[in-house]
Amino acid sequence: MTGTALGLHDGSIEAVELVSTSISKSRAARHVFISFIEGAHDDAVEAARRRSLGAPLGRLDGIPFAVKDMIDVAGSITTAGTITRIESPPASRDAAVIAAMRAAGMIPVGKTNLSEFAFSGLGLNPHFGTPTADFHTSAPRAPGGSSSGSAIAVQHGLVTAAIGTDTAGSIRVPAAFNGLVGFRASTRRYDMGGIHPLAVTLDTLGPLARTVEDCVLLDRAMRGCADIGVCAAPLERVRFVVDSSVLEDSALQSDVARNLRNVVTRLRQCGVRVEERPVQAFMRTRELIATQGWLGAIEAWSLLREVVEGERGDQLDRRVRSRLLAARDIDRYAENRILTLRAELMLNMLHELGDAVLVTPTVKHVAPSLAALEADDRLFAAINLETLSLTMPGSLLDMPGVAMPSGVDRQGLPTSVLFSAPQGHDDRLLRTCLAVESVLRARPVQ
Repeated sequence: MTGTALGLHDGSIEAVELVSTSISKSRAARHVFISFIEGAHDDAVEAARRRSLGAPLGRLDGIPFAVKDMIDVAGSITTAGTITRIESPPASRDAAVIAAMRAAGMIPVGKTNLSEFAFSGLGLNPHFGTPTADFHTSAPRAPGGSSSGSAIAVQHGLVTAAIGTDTAGSIRVPAAFNGLVGFRASTRRYDMGGIHPLAVTLDTLGPLARTVEDCVLLDRAMRGCADIGVCAAPLERVRFVVDSSVLEDSALQSDVARNLRNVVTRLRQCGVRVEERPVQAFMRTRELIATQGWLGAIEAWSLLREVVEGERGDQLDRRVRSRLLAARDIDRYAENRILTLRAELMLNMLHELGDAVLVTPTVKHVAPSLAALEADDRLFAAINLETLSLTMPGSLLDMPGVAMPSGVDRQGLPTSVLFSAPQGHDDRLLRTCLAVESVLRARPVQ
C-alpha cells in the first residue's frame, strides 16, 4: 500500500485505473466478496480530480480497500456472512471507521466474505463459498477466520489493504495462514459504531496488509488521525519475552517453532534483549478458557439465541449452530467468574510483562486442508479450537497483537509469529513491530 501511495503521489499510478482494476479482479475472484460498493468508481474520479488540483486528502487518497461484511457501509446490506440477514435493509450510514477512512480519501470497493456471524477461526462459509489462497499446494487450504475474505483479498492482490473484526483471533489467524500482517487493536482504540456485534466485551477491529508499515497507516486512517508518520522504536530499548510454555506444547508444529526461533535469533543478533520463560498470566488465561469456557461464546449465544432457536435456525452453518448450542449449556454463573478472573489476569499480565512485548506463535499449525474440514465436523471442531488457542488468551486479556510472517514450512505454507502487549499499549506495540519488520527486511528469516 505504501508503494501505491507513492505511485499516486508521483503520478505513475492513477486512481481511476487503480480502482477499476481492483473491482474487475475482485468480481472475478471466487467467494472473496459478498457484495460490491456502489459509487466506488465515482469516488476514484473525485480522488483523481483532487490530485490533479494538488489538493489530495492525504497520501492514501484514492487507495481502494476491502471491508469485512460485519461492518456497515452506507447503501450496502451487512450480511455478517449469513443468509438469515440477506433481506435486511441496507445500512443508512457508514460505520465510524469507514467514514474516517473515506475522509482520508480511501475507497471501499466491496464487502468481504467471512465465517457465519464471525464465529469460527477457520473461515469456511457454506452460504457464500469459502475463499482460498493461491498457494502452490496440492489441495486448497482453509483461509482462516473469521476475516477470511479480507485476508484473501490482500493475499490475491485484489486490494493492498483490508479491514476486519477480531473477537477470538479473527484478524490474526487469517493473517497467519496467508503470510500477511494483521493488527488486533485493544477494544477501545476504534469507534465501534456501525459494527455488527458478536461478543461485545471482546469485539474489536484492525487492518490486514502485507507490512506493518501499511497496518500503521491504516490504523491512523481508521482513527481519523493526522497523516503523519509513526517512528519505529529503538530496539535497544525494547525487551521481548518468549513464552517457553507455548514452545513446549506438544501440538505445536515443528516448523512453526523453528521459524519463531529464527526470528528470535535475528533479533538477538541485532543486540535485542530477549528472555525465554513461562509467562504465568498467559498460562493461567489458557487454563481459564479450558476449564470455565469461552466468554465470547457465552456472549455470542446471548446475542444470537433468537436466531438459532428461531424459524430460520436450521439455515445456519451446522458447525456454527453446533458451537452456539454448546455455549447455551455453559454454567450460567461462569460469565461472572470469568469476568472477575479476567480483571485479575489483566493486572497480572501488566505486572509480569512490564514494558516487554510478549512473543508467541500466532497459530500452532499452518493452514489445514479445506477438504478434510468440510468432510468431518468433529475434525473441524477440534482444529478450530486448536487454531484459536493462542489468540483467545490475548483477546480475553484485551492485548493488542500484531501477527507477522515468520517463514514457511516444508510445503511452502506460511507460519506466523505474534507480538502482543498489555491492554492499551497499542502505539508502543506498533512502533516495536515497525522496528522488527526493519530488522527482518534487512536479513529475512529462512
